[in-house]
Amino acid sequence: MTKQKHSLPAQWLQNQQAAKATQVAFDLDEKFQYSIRKAALDSGFSPSDQIRTILGLSVTKRPKRPRLTVSLSLEDYAQLAVKYHLLAEEQLEIKKRVLDDLIHFGDKNE
Repeated sequence: MTKQKHSLPAQWLQNQQAAKATQVAFDLDEKFQYSIRKAALDSGFSPSDQIRTILGLSVTKRPKRPRLTVSLSLEDYAQLAVKYHLLAEEQLEIKKRVLDDLIHFGDKNE
């Protein structure tokens, strides 16, 4: 009985190659970090993609959801509940109010 080799799907091979990539961190002066982050923002890139562009490396054109994130603890929710005159358990309503504040901030600073 001979063993047959099964070919792996192309997606698996790509994932395997991606898993072999190593993340490299650079300690740069704040001025240089700001410059790279600003260029990335102006170009619609992530800072990582901006660095790849600077280095002349390929950048994957995958759709990205434009979103901002923040971690909120239970204490943060309690503090925001007081600010918005809500209960701390009303996390969805608190998130809506936070979103309104962020939009207001963006409108004010345009």
